[in-house]
Amino acid sequence: MEETLIVNTEKFQLTQMDFFIRLIVSTGIGFLIGLEREYASNPAKTEIFAGVRTFVFVVIFGYLSTLLSFFFTNWMILVALLATVVIVSLSYWVGSNKGKVGGTTAFATLIAFLLGCTTFLGFIEISLAVTVILLVFLSLKGTLHNFIRQITQEEIFALIKFVVIALLILPFLPDKELGPFEVINPREIGWVIILTSGIGFVGYLLMKFLGRDKGILLTGIVGGLVSSTVVAWVFSKKSKKIQGLSRHCAVAILAASTIMTIRVFVWVIIFKQALLPKLTIPLLLIFLAGFGIAYYFYKKQEPSSEMKTDFPLGEPLNLKEAFFFGFIYTGILLLVSYANSQFGTKGIYISSAIASLTDIDAITISISKLAGNAVPLLTAQNVILLATLCNTLVKIGISLSFGSNLLRKYILMGFGLMFLAGIMGFVIINS
Repeated sequence: MEETLIVNTEKFQLTQMDFFIRLIVSTGIGFLIGLEREYASNPAKTEIFAGVRTFVFVVIFGYLSTLLSFFFTNWMILVALLATVVIVSLSYWVGSNKGKVGGTTAFATLIAFLLGCTTFLGFIEISLAVTVILLVFLSLKGTLHNFIRQITQEEIFALIKFVVIALLILPFLPDKELGPFEVINPREIGWVIILTSGIGFVGYLLMKFLGRDKGILLTGIVGGLVSSTVVAWVFSKKSKKIQGLSRHCAVAILAASTIMTIRVFVWVIIFKQALLPKLTIPLLLIFLAGFGIAYYFYKKQEPSSEMKTDFPLGEPLNLKEAFFFGFIYTGILLLVSYANSQFGTKGIYISSAIASLTDIDAITISISKLAGNAVPLLTAQNVILLATLCNTLVKIGISLSFGSNLLRKYILMGFGLMFLAGIMGFVIINS
């Protein structure tokens, strides 16, 4: 039995069943937005223009206006929208005369009308996605205001610089292979700079708004996004200064090094997913070993008022470091390509191991880009795992050199488990 068509045009058809399903979705959208607005007004005990019922009516108004436009004229939607704008404007004018200045509910009302229109047209997923975004921003008023009050002028300028580089410079870089061995792609180098500087910026913000005074474990985790080497440096010296905090410091160092494996995993996903099948389990083993021992030490430690998570924030957006990273990345591409052409696989292993002592991200991205072309996949997988373990040696060296005797004990236990997991990873990759 054929369903009854309410609307039947060349470009749009709507059955009776679809009509009621979309009507229910529209009602739900209006209810959720109105519920949030009414709940937000309760603590202040203020009257608002639109609550649960009004928002439901506005969404349905948009919904029915779109329906009627198919029977009369497309101008129906515009007329209905203008009527909504007039009502909202009058409400805003009356409220402003009473000293109530704020257009959030007014704009939410207009968006609700448009959500009714889009839902009727069948863009249900889009309508729901917009509703979720709207609800999130409506409910985060206090949090956003607090966030904005803490932002400095330097951080605003950093965000602007990042946007300029990402949207105005990157798209115009040539997307073709250049230079010796044809491995230098300006667009890809630009992406690497954007990604690394972006991660540093996010890490900076997390450290500023979450890392401080939130506990040593979180400090190590968030600090690992910025630099696990810096975390090892800072907390090793702290353990020497206050030896009773050695276990706390070990937790931070191990947590940061554990996050390093996640960074490696992310770079592989972005630049060469073909490496994932065999690399996933080894990296997961290292991650579980590192996080497991860090969490174990964390649960065993005693609370201490002396412990301050003063991990240095540095610059919000360190472009000099990002461009230097791009330079290092390019140099590693050329070095590995040259080593491969002159010395074969042995040359790749040696050059990559040396490069990983200073930076794990650059060698991971470089090898991922070359994997499957200049470098066989199996070799690339082994090199990335080797680089991960070699980079860990740097943190061990820092911890043993500058840390307390007790810290050395914890670090050797923690990194010992991680190395054991890494060796198991080599067996798995080459089996």
